[in-house]
Amino acid sequence: MSGANRLLLGFCAVAVAFAAVDTYVVVLALPDMMAGAGIPVEELQRAAPIVSGFLLGYVAMLPLIGRIADLRGQVPVLVMSLVVFAAGSLVTAISYDLPSMVAGRFLQGVGGGGLVPATMSLVAALYPVERRGLPLGIVSAVQEFGSVLGPLFGAFVLSFTSWRGIFAINLAVGVLLLVAVGAASSSHGRRGAGGDGGGEGAEATGRDARRRLPDVVGILLLAATLGAGFLTFVQPGSLQRDLSWGRLFIPYVDGGGRWVTPVGVATIAASVLFVAWCWLRPRALVDLRGWLAHLRAADLLGASLLAIVLGGIVLAFATADPEVAVFSPQGPWFLAGSAVAAVLLVLHLRRSPAPIVPRGTLRPVPAWGALAVSFLVGWALIAALVDIPLFARTTTEQDSQLGAALVLLRFLAALPVGAVLGGWLLRRVDAGVLTAIGMAVAGGAFLAMGQWDADSLEGFAANVPLVLGGLGFGLALAPVNAAILAVTDDDTHGLASALVVVARMVGMLVGISALTTIGLRRLYAAQESDPGLGITELGIVQEQAVFRGAAVAALAAALLALLVLSRVRTQNVDTAEALRAGG
Repeated sequence: MSGANRLLLGFCAVAVAFAAVDTYVVVLALPDMMAGAGIPVEELQRAAPIVSGFLLGYVAMLPLIGRIADLRGQVPVLVMSLVVFAAGSLVTAISYDLPSMVAGRFLQGVGGGGLVPATMSLVAALYPVERRGLPLGIVSAVQEFGSVLGPLFGAFVLSFTSWRGIFAINLAVGVLLLVAVGAASSSHGRRGAGGDGGGEGAEATGRDARRRLPDVVGILLLAATLGAGFLTFVQPGSLQRDLSWGRLFIPYVDGGGRWVTPVGVATIAASVLFVAWCWLRPRALVDLRGWLAHLRAADLLGASLLAIVLGGIVLAFATADPEVAVFSPQGPWFLAGSAVAAVLLVLHLRRSPAPIVPRGTLRPVPAWGALAVSFLVGWALIAALVDIPLFARTTTEQDSQLGAALVLLRFLAALPVGAVLGGWLLRRVDAGVLTAIGMAVAGGAFLAMGQWDADSLEGFAANVPLVLGGLGFGLALAPVNAAILAVTDDDTHGLASALVVVARMVGMLVGISALTTIGLRRLYAAQESDPGLGITELGIVQEQAVFRGAAVAALAAALLALLVLSRVRTQNVDTAEALRAGG
Protein backbone atom coordinates (compact mmCIF):
# COMPACT_ATOMS: atom_id res chain seq x y z
CA MET A 1 0.00 0.00 0.00
CA SER A 2 1.82 3.11 -1.23
CA GLY A 3 1.81 6.49 0.42
CA ALA A 4 -0.02 7.97 -2.59
CA ASN A 5 -2.82 5.42 -2.19
CA ARG A 6 -3.09 6.14 1.53
CA LEU A 7 -3.27 9.86 0.79
CA LEU A 8 -5.95 9.28 -1.86
CA LEU A 9 -8.01 7.16 0.51
CA GLY A 10 -7.61 9.78 3.25
CA PHE A 11 -8.95 12.54 1.01
CA CYS A 12 -11.84 10.30 -0.01
CA ALA A 13 -12.68 9.62 3.65
CA VAL A 14 -12.72 13.37 4.35
CA ALA A 15 -15.03 13.87 1.37
CA VAL A 16 -17.40 11.15 2.64
CA ALA A 17 -17.46 12.77 6.08
CA PHE A 18 -18.19 16.21 4.67
CA ALA A 19 -20.96 14.88 2.44
CA ALA A 20 -22.45 13.12 5.47
CA VAL A 21 -22.34 16.40 7.40
CA ASP A 22 -24.45 17.92 4.66
CA THR A 23 -27.22 15.34 5.17
CA TYR A 24 -28.52 17.06 8.30
CA VAL A 25 -26.86 20.47 8.05
CA VAL A 26 -30.21 22.14 7.30
CA VAL A 27 -31.80 21.11 10.62
CA LEU A 28 -31.10 24.46 12.30
CA ALA A 29 -30.98 26.53 9.11
CA LEU A 30 -34.39 25.39 7.84
CA PRO A 31 -36.42 28.37 9.17
CA ASP A 32 -34.02 30.84 7.54
CA MET A 33 -33.99 28.83 4.31
CA MET A 34 -37.79 28.89 4.31
CA ALA A 35 -37.69 32.67 4.58
CA GLY A 36 -35.21 32.79 1.69
CA ALA A 37 -37.63 30.74 -0.42
CA GLY A 38 -40.61 32.90 0.59
CA ILE A 39 -42.28 30.20 2.73
CA PRO A 40 -43.99 31.35 5.96
CA VAL A 41 -42.78 29.68 9.16
CA GLU A 42 -46.26 28.36 9.89
CA GLU A 43 -46.24 26.40 6.60
CA LEU A 44 -43.44 24.05 7.61
CA GLN A 45 -44.82 21.20 5.52
CA ARG A 46 -43.98 23.11 2.34
CA ALA A 47 -40.29 22.99 3.30
CA ALA A 48 -40.21 19.18 3.39
CA PRO A 49 -38.72 18.96 -0.15
CA ILE A 50 -35.62 20.81 1.07
CA VAL A 51 -34.82 17.80 3.26
CA SER A 52 -36.36 15.02 1.17
CA GLY A 53 -34.75 16.39 -2.02
CA PHE A 54 -31.28 15.72 -0.63
CA LEU A 55 -32.29 12.28 0.68
CA LEU A 56 -33.88 11.40 -2.65
CA GLY A 57 -30.72 12.25 -4.56
CA TYR A 58 -28.55 10.51 -1.97
CA VAL A 59 -30.49 7.25 -1.83
CA ALA A 60 -32.12 6.85 -5.24
CA MET A 61 -28.95 7.46 -7.25
CA LEU A 62 -26.59 5.37 -5.11
CA PRO A 63 -26.99 2.02 -6.92
CA LEU A 64 -26.47 3.58 -10.35
CA ILE A 65 -23.40 5.50 -9.21
CA GLY A 66 -22.02 2.40 -7.50
CA ARG A 67 -22.43 0.38 -10.68
CA ILE A 68 -20.75 3.09 -12.76
CA ALA A 69 -17.83 2.98 -10.31
CA ASP A 70 -17.49 -0.73 -11.07
CA LEU A 71 -17.50 -0.10 -14.83
CA ARG A 72 -15.54 3.14 -15.17
CA GLY A 73 -13.29 3.04 -12.12
CA GLN A 74 -13.46 4.52 -8.65
CA VAL A 75 -11.39 7.67 -9.09
CA PRO A 76 -13.33 9.15 -12.04
CA VAL A 77 -16.59 8.59 -10.15
CA LEU A 78 -15.13 10.15 -7.01
CA VAL A 79 -14.03 13.21 -8.95
CA MET A 80 -17.33 13.57 -10.80
CA SER A 81 -19.24 13.14 -7.51
CA LEU A 82 -17.25 16.01 -6.02
CA VAL A 83 -18.02 18.13 -9.10
CA VAL A 84 -21.76 17.45 -8.74
CA PHE A 85 -21.61 18.08 -4.98
CA ALA A 86 -19.86 21.41 -5.51
CA ALA A 87 -22.35 22.38 -8.23
CA GLY A 88 -25.26 21.55 -5.93
CA SER A 89 -23.69 23.61 -3.15
CA LEU A 90 -23.36 26.58 -5.52
CA VAL A 91 -26.98 26.31 -6.71
CA THR A 92 -28.25 26.05 -3.13
CA ALA A 93 -26.14 28.97 -1.92
CA ILE A 94 -27.53 31.34 -4.57
CA SER A 95 -31.05 29.84 -4.82
CA TYR A 96 -33.90 32.33 -4.95
CA ASP A 97 -37.02 30.12 -4.61
CA LEU A 98 -38.07 26.65 -3.48
CA PRO A 99 -37.54 24.83 -6.83
CA SER A 100 -33.99 26.16 -7.21
CA MET A 101 -33.24 25.33 -3.57
CA VAL A 102 -34.55 21.77 -3.92
CA ALA A 103 -32.64 21.33 -7.20
CA GLY A 104 -29.43 22.35 -5.46
CA ARG A 105 -30.07 20.01 -2.53
CA PHE A 106 -30.86 17.15 -4.94
CA LEU A 107 -27.54 17.68 -6.73
CA GLN A 108 -25.76 17.74 -3.38
CA GLY A 109 -27.41 14.42 -2.51
CA VAL A 110 -26.39 12.82 -5.80
CA GLY A 111 -22.79 13.99 -5.45
CA GLY A 112 -22.51 13.23 -1.74
CA GLY A 113 -24.09 9.82 -2.14
CA GLY A 114 -21.78 8.91 -5.00
CA LEU A 115 -18.73 9.35 -2.79
CA VAL A 116 -19.74 6.48 -0.49
CA PRO A 117 -19.84 3.44 -2.82
CA ALA A 118 -16.85 4.66 -4.82
CA THR A 119 -14.78 5.00 -1.63
CA MET A 120 -15.88 1.60 -0.33
CA SER A 121 -15.04 0.06 -3.70
CA LEU A 122 -11.69 1.84 -3.60
CA VAL A 123 -10.95 0.13 -0.28
CA ALA A 124 -11.82 -3.23 -1.83
CA ALA A 125 -9.50 -2.55 -4.75
CA LEU A 126 -6.58 -1.30 -2.67
CA TYR A 127 -6.67 -3.90 0.11
CA PRO A 128 -6.90 -7.71 0.14
CA VAL A 129 -9.86 -9.08 2.09
CA GLU A 130 -7.84 -9.90 5.18
CA ARG A 131 -6.75 -6.23 5.50
CA ARG A 132 -9.97 -4.44 4.55
CA GLY A 133 -11.51 -4.34 8.00
CA LEU A 134 -9.63 -1.35 9.41
CA PRO A 135 -10.04 1.02 6.40
CA LEU A 136 -13.69 0.01 6.04
CA GLY A 137 -14.16 0.77 9.72
CA ILE A 138 -12.55 4.19 9.32
CA VAL A 139 -14.72 5.10 6.31
CA SER A 140 -17.87 3.86 8.08
CA ALA A 141 -16.94 5.80 11.20
CA VAL A 142 -16.39 9.12 9.43
CA GLN A 143 -19.64 8.66 7.52
CA GLU A 144 -21.75 8.14 10.64
CA PHE A 145 -19.82 10.69 12.68
CA GLY A 146 -20.15 13.28 9.94
CA SER A 147 -23.91 12.87 9.60
CA VAL A 148 -24.44 13.77 13.23
CA LEU A 149 -21.99 16.66 13.19
CA GLY A 150 -24.20 18.27 10.53
CA PRO A 151 -26.42 20.19 12.97
CA LEU A 152 -23.37 21.28 14.99
CA PHE A 153 -21.64 22.51 11.85
CA GLY A 154 -24.79 24.37 10.85
CA ALA A 155 -25.06 25.98 14.29
CA PHE A 156 -21.40 27.05 14.15
CA VAL A 157 -21.71 28.67 10.72
CA LEU A 158 -25.01 30.35 11.59
CA SER A 159 -23.32 31.98 14.58
CA PHE A 160 -21.39 34.31 12.25
CA THR A 161 -23.17 34.26 8.88
CA SER A 162 -26.43 33.38 7.13
CA TRP A 163 -27.60 30.00 5.91
CA ARG A 164 -26.09 30.72 2.51
CA GLY A 165 -22.68 30.68 4.17
CA ILE A 166 -23.15 26.98 4.99
CA PHE A 167 -23.36 26.08 1.32
CA ALA A 168 -20.65 28.56 0.31
CA ILE A 169 -18.31 26.69 2.67
CA ASN A 170 -19.54 23.41 1.14
CA LEU A 171 -18.61 24.75 -2.29
CA ALA A 172 -15.14 25.80 -1.16
CA VAL A 173 -14.45 22.49 0.57
CA GLY A 174 -15.79 20.55 -2.41
CA VAL A 175 -13.46 22.38 -4.79
CA LEU A 176 -10.47 21.89 -2.47
CA LEU A 177 -11.20 18.16 -2.15
CA LEU A 178 -11.64 17.92 -5.91
CA VAL A 179 -8.18 19.38 -6.43
CA ALA A 180 -6.68 17.21 -3.67
CA VAL A 181 -8.19 13.95 -4.97
CA GLY A 182 -7.14 14.82 -8.51
CA ALA A 183 -3.58 15.58 -7.42
CA ALA A 184 -3.30 12.46 -5.23
CA SER A 185 -4.59 10.18 -7.97
CA SER A 186 -2.58 11.76 -10.81
CA SER A 187 0.60 11.41 -8.77
CA HIS A 188 0.11 7.67 -9.11
CA GLY A 189 -0.58 7.95 -12.84
CA ARG A 190 -4.15 6.67 -12.73
CA ARG A 191 -6.74 7.23 -15.39
CA GLY A 192 -9.42 9.69 -14.54
CA ALA A 193 -7.41 11.56 -11.96
CA GLY A 194 -8.08 14.91 -13.49
CA GLY A 195 -11.78 14.16 -13.56
CA ASP A 196 -14.49 15.29 -15.88
CA GLY A 197 -15.17 18.91 -15.31
CA GLY A 198 -11.64 19.46 -13.99
CA GLY A 199 -10.11 20.30 -17.38
CA GLU A 200 -7.88 17.24 -17.77
CA GLY A 201 -10.40 14.62 -18.88
CA ALA A 202 -11.32 11.43 -17.07
CA GLU A 203 -10.54 9.21 -20.04
CA ALA A 204 -6.81 9.86 -20.21
CA THR A 205 -3.95 8.53 -18.17
CA GLY A 206 -2.02 10.97 -16.03
CA ARG A 207 0.74 11.16 -18.65
CA ASP A 208 -1.65 11.84 -21.52
CA ALA A 209 -3.43 14.52 -19.46
CA ARG A 210 -0.15 16.32 -18.91
CA ARG A 211 0.66 16.28 -22.63
CA ARG A 212 -2.78 17.37 -23.85
CA LEU A 213 -3.63 21.03 -24.30
CA PRO A 214 -6.55 22.32 -22.24
CA ASP A 215 -9.98 22.60 -23.83
CA VAL A 216 -10.00 26.41 -24.06
CA VAL A 217 -13.38 26.62 -25.80
CA GLY A 218 -14.98 24.33 -23.20
CA ILE A 219 -13.48 26.36 -20.36
CA LEU A 220 -14.75 29.63 -21.85
CA LEU A 221 -18.26 28.22 -22.40
CA LEU A 222 -18.36 26.86 -18.86
CA ALA A 223 -17.19 30.20 -17.48
CA ALA A 224 -19.87 32.01 -19.50
CA THR A 225 -22.53 29.61 -18.19
CA LEU A 226 -21.44 30.05 -14.59
CA GLY A 227 -21.08 33.82 -14.84
CA ALA A 228 -24.40 34.44 -16.57
CA GLY A 229 -26.10 31.89 -14.33
CA PHE A 230 -24.78 33.59 -11.20
CA LEU A 231 -26.19 36.93 -12.36
CA THR A 232 -29.51 35.27 -13.24
CA PHE A 233 -29.81 33.72 -9.79
CA VAL A 234 -28.53 36.60 -7.68
CA GLN A 235 -29.67 39.62 -9.74
CA PRO A 236 -27.45 42.16 -7.90
CA GLY A 237 -29.39 45.27 -6.93
CA SER A 238 -26.61 47.64 -7.96
CA LEU A 239 -26.69 46.28 -11.52
CA GLN A 240 -30.47 46.21 -11.67
CA ARG A 241 -30.62 49.92 -10.76
CA ASP A 242 -28.02 50.90 -13.33
CA LEU A 243 -29.53 52.50 -16.44
CA SER A 244 -27.37 50.46 -18.80
CA TRP A 245 -26.78 47.14 -17.02
CA GLY A 246 -30.31 47.07 -15.65
CA ARG A 247 -31.65 46.23 -19.10
CA LEU A 248 -30.10 42.77 -18.75
CA PHE A 249 -32.63 41.94 -16.04
CA ILE A 250 -35.80 43.18 -17.78
CA PRO A 251 -37.96 40.26 -19.08
CA TYR A 252 -38.70 40.17 -22.77
CA VAL A 253 -42.40 39.59 -22.00
CA ASP A 254 -44.60 41.22 -19.38
CA GLY A 255 -44.76 39.16 -16.21
CA GLY A 256 -41.93 36.92 -17.40
CA GLY A 257 -39.50 35.39 -14.94
CA ARG A 258 -35.76 35.83 -14.68
CA TRP A 259 -35.07 33.14 -17.28
CA VAL A 260 -36.66 35.23 -20.08
CA THR A 261 -34.41 38.20 -19.38
CA PRO A 262 -31.33 38.85 -21.56
CA VAL A 263 -29.00 37.43 -18.90
CA GLY A 264 -31.27 34.42 -18.37
CA VAL A 265 -31.41 33.67 -22.08
CA ALA A 266 -27.62 34.06 -22.23
CA THR A 267 -27.28 31.48 -19.47
CA ILE A 268 -29.46 29.00 -21.33
CA ALA A 269 -27.65 29.61 -24.62
CA ALA A 270 -24.19 29.24 -23.05
CA SER A 271 -25.19 26.01 -21.30
CA VAL A 272 -26.63 24.54 -24.52
CA LEU A 273 -23.47 25.44 -26.43
CA PHE A 274 -21.32 23.95 -23.65
CA VAL A 275 -23.25 20.65 -23.75
CA ALA A 276 -23.13 20.56 -27.56
CA TRP A 277 -19.38 21.25 -27.57
CA CYS A 278 -18.68 18.51 -25.01
CA TRP A 279 -20.86 16.09 -26.97
CA LEU A 280 -19.28 16.77 -30.38
CA ARG A 281 -15.61 17.23 -29.42
CA PRO A 282 -13.76 13.96 -28.70
CA ARG A 283 -11.51 15.36 -25.95
CA ALA A 284 -13.73 18.01 -24.45
CA LEU A 285 -13.72 19.34 -20.92
CA VAL A 286 -16.42 16.84 -19.95
CA ASP A 287 -16.58 13.47 -21.70
CA LEU A 288 -20.36 13.38 -22.12
CA ARG A 289 -20.31 10.53 -24.61
CA GLY A 290 -18.16 8.42 -22.34
CA TRP A 291 -20.40 9.00 -19.34
CA LEU A 292 -23.53 8.27 -21.38
CA ALA A 293 -21.95 5.04 -22.60
CA HIS A 294 -21.29 4.01 -19.02
CA LEU A 295 -24.82 4.96 -18.02
CA ARG A 296 -26.10 2.62 -20.68
CA ALA A 297 -23.65 -0.10 -19.71
CA ALA A 298 -24.76 0.31 -16.08
CA ASP A 299 -28.35 -0.42 -17.19
CA LEU A 300 -29.96 3.00 -17.16
CA LEU A 301 -33.50 1.57 -17.41
CA GLY A 302 -32.95 -0.77 -14.48
CA ALA A 303 -31.34 2.03 -12.49
CA SER A 304 -34.30 4.30 -13.22
CA LEU A 305 -36.77 1.66 -12.02
CA LEU A 306 -34.69 1.08 -8.88
CA ALA A 307 -34.55 4.85 -8.30
CA ILE A 308 -38.35 5.00 -8.52
CA VAL A 309 -38.63 2.16 -6.00
CA LEU A 310 -36.30 3.88 -3.55
CA GLY A 311 -37.64 7.36 -4.29
CA GLY A 312 -41.19 6.31 -3.46
CA ILE A 313 -40.05 4.88 -0.13
CA VAL A 314 -38.03 8.00 0.68
CA LEU A 315 -40.89 10.36 -0.13
CA ALA A 316 -43.46 8.26 1.74
CA PHE A 317 -41.52 8.38 5.00
CA ALA A 318 -39.44 11.58 4.71
CA THR A 319 -42.57 13.73 4.29
CA ALA A 320 -44.55 12.02 7.06
CA ASP A 321 -46.02 13.72 10.12
CA PRO A 322 -45.45 11.14 12.90
CA GLU A 323 -48.29 12.64 14.91
CA VAL A 324 -50.69 11.47 12.22
CA ALA A 325 -49.23 8.30 10.71
CA VAL A 326 -46.00 6.44 9.96
CA PHE A 327 -45.98 7.87 6.44
CA SER A 328 -47.44 10.95 4.76
CA PRO A 329 -51.04 11.23 3.44
CA GLN A 330 -49.59 10.72 -0.04
CA GLY A 331 -47.54 7.82 1.29
CA PRO A 332 -49.85 5.06 0.00
CA TRP A 333 -49.56 6.49 -3.51
CA PHE A 334 -45.78 6.75 -3.23
CA LEU A 335 -45.56 3.17 -1.96
CA ALA A 336 -47.94 1.95 -4.65
CA GLY A 337 -45.69 3.53 -7.27
CA SER A 338 -42.68 1.84 -5.65
CA ALA A 339 -44.48 -1.50 -5.73
CA VAL A 340 -45.30 -1.19 -9.44
CA ALA A 341 -41.73 -0.14 -10.21
CA ALA A 342 -40.45 -3.08 -8.14
CA VAL A 343 -42.47 -5.56 -10.21
CA LEU A 344 -41.20 -4.00 -13.43
CA LEU A 345 -37.66 -4.06 -12.04
CA VAL A 346 -37.82 -7.77 -11.27
CA LEU A 347 -39.07 -8.48 -14.80
CA HIS A 348 -36.34 -6.29 -16.24
CA LEU A 349 -33.58 -7.94 -14.20
CA ARG A 350 -34.65 -11.34 -15.49
CA ARG A 351 -34.66 -10.30 -19.14
CA SER A 352 -31.82 -7.78 -19.41
CA PRO A 353 -28.51 -9.21 -20.67
CA ALA A 354 -26.57 -6.80 -18.42
CA PRO A 355 -28.82 -5.66 -15.52
CA ILE A 356 -27.80 -3.07 -12.96
CA VAL A 357 -27.76 -5.83 -10.34
CA PRO A 358 -25.97 -8.68 -12.14
CA ARG A 359 -27.73 -11.99 -11.74
CA GLY A 360 -26.42 -13.91 -8.77
CA THR A 361 -24.87 -10.87 -7.05
CA LEU A 362 -27.27 -11.02 -4.09
CA ARG A 363 -27.82 -14.79 -4.22
CA PRO A 364 -25.32 -15.66 -1.46
CA VAL A 365 -26.94 -15.53 1.96
CA PRO A 366 -24.35 -13.09 3.38
CA ALA A 367 -25.02 -10.68 0.47
CA TRP A 368 -28.75 -10.17 0.98
CA GLY A 369 -28.27 -10.79 4.69
CA ALA A 370 -25.90 -7.83 4.95
CA LEU A 371 -28.59 -5.61 3.44
CA ALA A 372 -31.19 -6.84 5.92
CA VAL A 373 -28.82 -6.34 8.85
CA SER A 374 -27.87 -2.87 7.58
CA PHE A 375 -31.56 -1.95 7.39
CA LEU A 376 -32.07 -2.91 11.06
CA VAL A 377 -28.86 -1.12 12.08
CA GLY A 378 -30.17 2.07 10.47
CA TRP A 379 -33.56 1.60 12.15
CA ALA A 380 -31.91 1.45 15.58
CA LEU A 381 -29.20 4.05 14.94
CA ILE A 382 -31.60 6.85 14.06
CA ALA A 383 -33.18 6.55 17.52
CA ALA A 384 -29.84 7.39 19.11
CA LEU A 385 -29.11 10.28 16.76
CA VAL A 386 -32.51 11.91 17.25
CA ASP A 387 -33.77 10.92 20.67
CA ILE A 388 -30.65 11.18 22.83
CA PRO A 389 -30.43 14.98 22.34
CA LEU A 390 -34.23 15.16 22.45
CA PHE A 391 -34.25 13.43 25.84
CA ALA A 392 -31.59 15.86 27.06
CA ARG A 393 -33.69 18.84 25.92
CA THR A 394 -36.70 17.35 27.69
CA THR A 395 -34.90 16.86 31.01
CA THR A 396 -31.58 18.37 32.07
CA GLU A 397 -30.82 20.63 29.06
CA GLN A 398 -34.15 22.36 28.50
CA ASP A 399 -32.52 25.72 27.85
CA SER A 400 -29.35 24.60 26.08
CA GLN A 401 -29.20 23.14 22.63
CA LEU A 402 -25.42 22.97 22.95
CA GLY A 403 -25.74 21.00 26.17
CA ALA A 404 -28.02 18.49 24.45
CA ALA A 405 -25.53 18.17 21.60
CA LEU A 406 -22.73 17.49 24.08
CA VAL A 407 -24.75 14.64 25.56
CA LEU A 408 -24.99 13.10 22.10
CA LEU A 409 -21.25 13.62 21.59
CA ARG A 410 -20.59 11.07 24.33
CA PHE A 411 -22.26 8.53 22.07
CA LEU A 412 -20.57 9.90 18.95
CA ALA A 413 -17.09 9.88 20.44
CA ALA A 414 -17.39 6.15 21.06
CA LEU A 415 -18.80 5.32 17.61
CA PRO A 416 -15.63 5.86 15.52
CA VAL A 417 -13.57 4.10 18.20
CA GLY A 418 -15.89 1.10 17.89
CA ALA A 419 -15.77 1.25 14.08
CA VAL A 420 -11.96 1.20 13.99
CA LEU A 421 -11.88 -1.52 16.65
CA GLY A 422 -14.42 -3.56 14.69
CA GLY A 423 -12.33 -3.25 11.55
CA TRP A 424 -9.22 -4.41 13.41
CA LEU A 425 -11.03 -7.34 15.05
CA LEU A 426 -12.25 -8.58 11.66
CA ARG A 427 -8.85 -10.17 11.18
CA ARG A 428 -9.54 -12.44 14.13
CA VAL A 429 -13.30 -12.62 14.71
CA ASP A 430 -16.09 -13.92 12.48
CA ALA A 431 -18.05 -11.08 10.84
CA GLY A 432 -21.41 -12.44 12.01
CA VAL A 433 -20.25 -12.86 15.59
CA LEU A 434 -18.64 -9.43 15.67
CA THR A 435 -21.76 -7.75 14.27
CA ALA A 436 -23.95 -9.64 16.73
CA ILE A 437 -21.78 -8.60 19.67
CA GLY A 438 -21.88 -4.96 18.60
CA MET A 439 -25.64 -4.84 18.08
CA ALA A 440 -26.33 -6.80 21.28
CA VAL A 441 -24.29 -4.23 23.20
CA ALA A 442 -26.22 -1.44 21.45
CA GLY A 443 -29.51 -3.16 22.28
CA GLY A 444 -28.55 -3.42 25.94
CA ALA A 445 -27.61 0.27 25.95
CA PHE A 446 -31.03 1.18 24.55
CA LEU A 447 -32.75 -0.92 27.21
CA ALA A 448 -30.83 1.04 29.84
CA MET A 449 -31.82 4.33 28.19
CA GLY A 450 -35.42 3.15 28.28
CA GLN A 451 -35.18 3.31 32.08
CA TRP A 452 -33.87 6.88 32.25
CA ASP A 453 -35.85 9.38 34.31
CA ALA A 454 -35.77 13.16 34.63
CA ASP A 455 -32.51 13.19 36.64
CA SER A 456 -30.60 10.34 34.95
CA LEU A 457 -28.37 12.50 32.77
CA GLU A 458 -27.07 14.36 35.82
CA GLY A 459 -25.37 11.22 37.12
CA PHE A 460 -22.17 9.64 35.83
CA ALA A 461 -23.92 6.32 35.25
CA ALA A 462 -25.71 7.75 32.19
CA ASN A 463 -22.37 7.79 30.38
CA VAL A 464 -22.21 3.98 30.42
CA PRO A 465 -25.08 3.28 27.98
CA LEU A 466 -24.05 6.26 25.85
CA VAL A 467 -20.48 5.03 25.43
CA LEU A 468 -21.45 1.37 25.10
CA GLY A 469 -24.13 2.23 22.55
CA GLY A 470 -21.64 4.13 20.39
CA LEU A 471 -19.08 1.34 20.66
CA GLY A 472 -21.70 -1.27 19.77
CA PHE A 473 -22.84 0.48 16.61
CA GLY A 474 -19.24 1.14 15.64
CA LEU A 475 -18.33 -2.54 16.02
CA ALA A 476 -21.11 -3.53 13.61
CA LEU A 477 -20.35 -1.15 10.74
CA ALA A 478 -17.21 -2.63 9.18
CA PRO A 479 -18.22 -6.34 9.46
CA VAL A 480 -21.45 -5.76 7.52
CA ASN A 481 -19.57 -3.98 4.71
CA ALA A 482 -16.78 -6.53 4.72
CA ALA A 483 -19.23 -9.45 4.54
CA ILE A 484 -20.95 -8.30 1.36
CA LEU A 485 -17.64 -7.34 -0.27
CA ALA A 486 -16.22 -10.77 0.54
CA VAL A 487 -19.02 -12.69 -1.23
CA THR A 488 -19.45 -10.46 -4.30
CA ASP A 489 -17.25 -10.23 -7.37
CA ASP A 490 -14.65 -7.49 -7.67
CA ASP A 491 -16.55 -5.85 -10.53
CA THR A 492 -19.68 -5.39 -8.37
CA HIS A 493 -18.11 -3.93 -5.23
CA GLY A 494 -19.28 -0.39 -5.95
CA LEU A 495 -22.86 -1.58 -6.38
CA ALA A 496 -22.69 -3.79 -3.28
CA SER A 497 -21.35 -0.93 -1.14
CA ALA A 498 -24.07 1.37 -2.47
CA LEU A 499 -26.80 -1.12 -1.60
CA VAL A 500 -25.51 -1.44 1.98
CA VAL A 501 -25.70 2.33 2.42
CA VAL A 502 -29.14 2.47 0.79
CA ALA A 503 -30.42 -0.23 3.14
CA ARG A 504 -29.15 1.67 6.18
CA MET A 505 -30.59 5.00 4.97
CA VAL A 506 -33.98 3.45 4.23
CA GLY A 507 -33.87 1.80 7.65
CA MET A 508 -33.24 5.20 9.22
CA LEU A 509 -36.14 6.79 7.34
CA VAL A 510 -38.58 4.00 8.16
CA GLY A 511 -37.25 3.70 11.70
CA ILE A 512 -37.63 7.35 12.67
CA SER A 513 -41.21 7.42 11.40
CA ALA A 514 -42.20 4.14 13.02
CA LEU A 515 -40.45 4.72 16.34
CA THR A 516 -41.71 8.29 16.65
CA THR A 517 -45.26 7.14 15.94
CA ILE A 518 -44.93 4.40 18.57
CA GLY A 519 -43.58 6.92 21.06
CA LEU A 520 -46.41 9.39 20.39
CA ARG A 521 -49.03 6.70 20.83
CA ARG A 522 -47.44 5.72 24.13
CA LEU A 523 -47.54 9.42 25.09
CA TYR A 524 -51.23 9.74 24.24
CA ALA A 525 -52.03 6.57 26.19
CA ALA A 526 -50.16 7.86 29.25
CA GLN A 527 -51.89 11.23 29.00
CA GLU A 528 -55.30 9.55 28.80
CA SER A 529 -54.61 7.33 31.80
CA ASP A 530 -53.17 10.19 33.88
CA PRO A 531 -54.26 13.68 32.69
CA GLY A 532 -52.16 15.29 35.41
CA LEU A 533 -48.83 14.43 33.76
CA GLY A 534 -46.79 17.45 32.71
CA ILE A 535 -44.94 18.08 29.47
CA THR A 536 -41.64 16.77 30.85
CA GLU A 537 -43.19 13.54 32.15
CA LEU A 538 -45.00 12.94 28.86
CA GLY A 539 -41.83 13.62 26.88
CA ILE A 540 -39.93 11.08 28.97
CA VAL A 541 -42.65 8.48 28.37
CA GLN A 542 -42.44 9.03 24.63
CA GLU A 543 -38.64 8.84 24.46
CA GLN A 544 -38.49 5.78 26.69
CA ALA A 545 -40.81 4.02 24.23
CA VAL A 546 -38.55 5.03 21.33
CA PHE A 547 -35.45 3.67 23.10
CA ARG A 548 -37.17 0.37 23.82
CA GLY A 549 -38.32 0.06 20.23
CA ALA A 550 -34.76 0.72 19.07
CA ALA A 551 -33.53 -1.98 21.44
CA VAL A 552 -35.81 -4.48 19.71
CA ALA A 553 -34.42 -3.48 16.30
CA ALA A 554 -30.82 -3.70 17.54
CA LEU A 555 -31.31 -7.14 19.08
CA ALA A 556 -33.07 -8.32 15.91
CA ALA A 557 -30.03 -7.15 13.93
CA ALA A 558 -27.74 -9.09 16.28
CA LEU A 559 -29.75 -12.30 15.87
CA LEU A 560 -30.00 -11.94 12.10
CA ALA A 561 -26.25 -11.28 11.82
CA LEU A 562 -25.51 -14.55 13.59
CA LEU A 563 -27.77 -16.39 11.18
CA VAL A 564 -26.68 -14.86 7.87
CA LEU A 565 -23.18 -13.43 8.27
CA SER A 566 -21.40 -16.22 10.12
CA ARG A 567 -18.56 -18.10 8.46
CA VAL A 568 -17.97 -15.41 5.84
CA ARG A 569 -14.32 -15.57 4.84
CA THR A 570 -13.34 -11.99 5.48
CA GLN A 571 -9.81 -12.94 6.54
CA ASN A 572 -8.29 -15.24 3.95
CA VAL A 573 -9.89 -14.64 0.56
CA ASP A 574 -7.52 -13.20 -2.02
CA THR A 575 -8.51 -10.20 -4.15
CA ALA A 576 -6.92 -7.64 -6.45
CA GLU A 577 -4.71 -5.20 -4.59
CA ALA A 578 -4.30 -2.67 -7.34
CA LEU A 579 -6.76 0.09 -8.07
CA ARG A 580 -8.59 -0.57 -11.32
CA ALA A 581 -8.44 2.43 -13.59
CA GLY A 582 -11.77 1.52 -15.16
CA GLY A 583 -12.91 2.17 -18.68
